Formats: sequence, C-alpha cells, structure tokens
Amino acid sequence: MAEATPLYETYMRAPLRFERGEGVWLVAEDGTRYLDFAAGVAVNSLGHAHPHLVAALKDQAEKVWHLSNLYEIPGQEKLAKRLTDNTFADKVFFTNSGAEALECAIKTARRYQFAKGRPERFHVITFEGAFHGRTLATIAAGGQAKYLEGFGPKAPGFVQVPFGDLDAVKAAITEETAAILIEPIQGEGGIRPAPKAFLQALRDLCDEHGLMLIFDEVQCGVGRTGKLFAYEWSGISPDILAAAKGIGGGFPLGACLATEEAASGMVAGTHGSTYGGNPLAMAVGNAVLDVVLGEGFLEHVRDVALVFRQGLASLADRFPDVIEEIRGEGLMLGIKAAVPSADLLKAIRSEKMLAVPAGENVIRLLPPLITTAEEAREGLARIERASETLTAVKQRATA
Repeated sequence: MAEATPLYETYMRAPLRFERGEGVWLVAEDGTRYLDFAAGVAVNSLGHAHPHLVAALKDQAEKVWHLSNLYEIPGQEKLAKRLTDNTFADKVFFTNSGAEALECAIKTARRYQFAKGRPERFHVITFEGAFHGRTLATIAAGGQAKYLEGFGPKAPGFVQVPFGDLDAVKAAITEETAAILIEPIQGEGGIRPAPKAFLQALRDLCDEHGLMLIFDEVQCGVGRTGKLFAYEWSGISPDILAAAKGIGGGFPLGACLATEEAASGMVAGTHGSTYGGNPLAMAVGNAVLDVVLGEGFLEHVRDVALVFRQGLASLADRFPDVIEEIRGEGLMLGIKAAVPSADLLKAIRSEKMLAVPAGENVIRLLPPLITTAEEAREGLARIERASETLTAVKQRATA
C-alpha cells in the first residue's frame, strides 16, 4: 500500500524525481537523463541552469530579496521599460503567476469601462477550450466544467462562445460587454492557433464597440512562437496582454501589459501585490530578456522550429495510425494523436523524453527555446521510436 502523502492530492504525478538539469536535459535521482521537451509547461524558456540566469539570481540574492511595492524597485523600472520598448504596451504591472496576470488584465479592462462612466460594462467574452488559470475568476473565464465543478456558483461576467466563431462573438456583444479575452494559441485546449483573420476581426469589433481586446500570452509569449509575443504574427495589437511562464525562465514571474489608454483607470489603490515585482524576480526577468532580445535569438527559435515541424510532418506521414495531425507555431507544437494521447505520452516517456498532455487528445511539445537543431532531431528520433512501438502494438492487436 502506497504511503499517504502530506500534499494535497490534486495532481496525478508521474513517478519521476529529478535532482538537476542541464540545458534541455533533466537528470533523475538514479542518473537517468531525460530530454525535456515539456520545459515545466513552457516555463523553462532557456532550459535548466542557464548560466546567465543563475548568475543574475545569485548576484541579487546577496543584495536584497524583498522590499514590497511601498518603495521604488529599480529592476521593475528596467524590465518594464524593456517590455514597453519592444511591444505595443505603455504600462506594466508585475505579478507572480499567469493567473494573477490574467486577474490584473480583467480588472484593468473592467476598471477602464468604469472610469469611462460605463460601470455596467463588466462582461468578458471568452472562448470554449480556453484556459486562463485556477483562481475563481480565471476558471470562470475559461469556462471548462471540469475546473468549475464543486467550487460554488461560477463567478459572473464571463460569456463563452465557440473558438473561431465570429458570428457568435458578434451575437454575444451587449451593452454590458467590457472586453474580449483570447489566447492567440490555445495551449491546454489542444495547441489551436486562432486564425489571423479572426484576430483582426476581433480587433475591429473592439474598436467599433469600445471594448478592450485582451490577449492571454501566458504560454505562447516570450519567444515561444519565434516572435517576442505571438500577437506580432497577427498584424494587430491588443489593448492588454497577460504574460508569465517563459518570462521568468523558471522563476515565478508574470506581467500584465497595457496601453496608456487601457491602464488609465488603474490609479493608486486600485490594485496591488505583495510579492509582484520583487527584486529576485526582476533580476531573473531582465536576464531572460538579455538572452531572448539578443541578436539572432528569435531567428534561432524560428530555424529550429522549422526543423522540428518538418520532422514531425514526416513522422505524421509515416505513422498515420499514431499521429493524426501536427499543430502549432514556433516551438509551441502539438501532436494530435490517432491513439489515446496517454498511450503516446507513455511511449515517449519510455524513450526518456518528456512532453505535456493537452485537450483534444493532443500531446504538447514545448522544448526550451535554446534547443539546437541537433537536439530537435534527437527528440524526433525518440518520437519515431515511440511511434514504432505503438504501431507494433496496434498490429499485434489486429493480427
């Protein structure tokens, strides 16, 4: 009988224990090396133990860890300026997580309408299959029954419509609508990119009706698609954007970015965070941008992504009984499985490679952005062996 755990049993954890990481590799307690193409669910953007991030954290740890936002924190000013200089945004609020960044984004949109004399506008249109976090507001925004069950009435003010359905969005807009919230690429929903024309149409609708357009780039942002943020591929900009995961390279950090206009209602006392923007997080966040904004880095991501995507397409052609479809952009890729995705994930893990499950029977591949073409090919070889194993199992079952 398994020993009882003192932890909340809210995760079905794999029986793996890692003691250290090196770049794209994780090393288990028994010394087994795993190719980490999960990256902590798109968090370890620069892999494990990146020397520049380690040095930045060590240096700051010897100075000051925490101050609170009662005082000016130079690292915040520096990181915020770098984010605003390289995006659509004029203002930034720092948080500890993606869910907090989304909470700030939703509050910013509602407060904008309130400040404009429209307090009745607090509804946010969201999309089926979305995932925006685990707080009471963000599970309501995501709207998925499995996350809402057992937590009391759904927080009001969120209306879900089918993903990609422009007519449904138009029909959902009322005098109470404040904003439209969308992931440019749904992550947990199954690596589903929103069509460029759809995002452009949402921008037009928001402009027409005086709504805020919010992008959730918690998973797809900070270089993962080969641009600093995924919205850059669409030809339009949001009013508000939530980022996290990769922005801290593994250190808890999130950010809500907004235009001057969108943030105009967020005056002193309207929002706050005890730990948000702490000196340790700012040191690491700035170190991440040192690398991601460095010359040629995003081009490298795009180049490796092309190698990986082409290799996956070849595997889909060769193993149609295992791989149904390849999805995604950059190094945010998904395999829609033709077998139960849990079987494919298990087979990949048997090849000492880590990936992440998602909705629609999809396996997410989220390698660190530092992954080389050679390492991508090593990952492809392991997926190939996993596919061969599953094909053989299928053939035996039908023999």
